[in-house]
Amino acid sequence: MPQLDLNNLQPPFSQDHEGLTDVEFEKLKTKALEARNLSYSPYSNFKVGCSILLPDNTFIKGANVENASYGACICAERTTITHAVMLGHRSFKALAVSTELESIASPCGICRQVIREFADEKLTLPIFMFNKDGSKFVKMTLDDLLPLSFGPEQLQ
Repeated sequence: MPQLDLNNLQPPFSQDHEGLTDVEFEKLKTKALEARNLSYSPYSNFKVGCSILLPDNTFIKGANVENASYGACICAERTTITHAVMLGHRSFKALAVSTELESIASPCGICRQVIREFADEKLTLPIFMFNKDGSKFVKMTLDDLLPLSFGPEQLQ
């Protein structure tokens, strides 16, 4: 798979944080980077952290949790969303994910679908993907990451 050239991004990739204040963006990034410390990843040693900014400007973070039965593993995005839902939150202002890679990594397919469940109606939820120290990032919307998606409205 070709590497994404972070110095020459073309749409739908972006490196802005429009819609978030500088403070919100920095906190979202910092919390996603810090969340990797919560990772339980003894098998892959691939630590992933996630942070969600809620509409009330609070943050929730989570990390991946592995299991000896690989199918029982849960990604950082799903851990964080599950935590948010258990606290009564159903809408998000932004989501960020970070790994320990030099480049960025995007949410897997199943995480994209879980994010879709709680995204805004127009699927404009910004998803920020950070490298290991937060010096590089890409922003995409959920619609960019999961075009022609299936969601709750199809079941009504």
